[in-house]
Amino acid sequence: MAGSGGLGGGAGCGQGAGAGPGAALRAPRAPLLLAALVLGAYCLCALPGHCPPASRVPMPAPAPAEPPCVARRPGAPVLPVASGPGRRRFPQALIVGVKKGGTRALLEFLRLHPDVRALGSEPHFFDRSLMPRTLDGQITIEKTPSYFVTLEAPRRIHSMSPDTKLIVVVRNPVTRAISDYAQTLSKTPGLPSFRALAFRHGLGPVDTAWSAVRIGLYAQHLDNWLRYFPLSHFLFVSGERLVSDPAGEVGRVQDFLGLKRVVTDKHFYFNATKGFPCLKKAQGSSRPRCLGKSKGRPHPRVPEAVVQRLRDFYQPFNRKFYQMIGQDFGWD
Repeated sequence: MAGSGGLGGGAGCGQGAGAGPGAALRAPRAPLLLAALVLGAYCLCALPGHCPPASRVPMPAPAPAEPPCVARRPGAPVLPVASGPGRRRFPQALIVGVKKGGTRALLEFLRLHPDVRALGSEPHFFDRSLMPRTLDGQITIEKTPSYFVTLEAPRRIHSMSPDTKLIVVVRNPVTRAISDYAQTLSKTPGLPSFRALAFRHGLGPVDTAWSAVRIGLYAQHLDNWLRYFPLSHFLFVSGERLVSDPAGEVGRVQDFLGLKRVVTDKHFYFNATKGFPCLKKAQGSSRPRCLGKSKGRPHPRVPEAVVQRLRDFYQPFNRKFYQMIGQDFGWD
């Protein structure tokens, strides 16, 4: 993981009164002058005719070429590139969570904005070579939902750039857990029932060791993040409102990122078959497009008694989360 100390432009980039087009031409004279002085002193002290050929005089190694100076905005580290439009930057904003909350939908909606460049996949690592090139004024965004629940992620992101803006898409933790289970079940037929996994031995207390349950403990995960970032660096997006009012939620995100509200109601239509908003005009296309087949996947039937037990379990965690962020999502 690259720390922030290795990302800045550093002192010396364009510094000094002699900087300019002629400075690079004058720089090589110093090593040659030194070599000439050494050779002259040797010849004056040696016998006539015994002056060694210039090829035997050790020459000082040439100074390494300085890297090109790259303009950078405060809080937006960049990777210098030799050619091509734009630069690769570390992301100025991250969608850090949560899984099955609506992160993919938010990313696709934001990519409609001309000033947003986003990596389509989830790199799970801050690798500049993976980042898309951006022009001045554009924002680089990365999405990896596992960051929010990864213990080491806040420290690593803070060391990369303490000014990073953090977006968390949250959803009713009970619905989110069932959606998480549905995704796993689609890939692993024969999985035990939701009830068998959600409760110890299928009958006991809620099993917080199961990731589908643990992810929904938003207050606990946020506690870890607030050790490194102030609450003002976060925006919490409602996964439910991304479905019922996508333009409204995306508008809040655009405000948070300091972008003009370009993505509006005109970009969305509701697909009754999928039960999800779709794009009237997808990025780079003139045709409407919905998200992949995995979005809007039907959930398995879970007994109401099991759902109510989970609601009761999450209630104190939800209330603490509301208090921490000053926002009530109405899940209880």
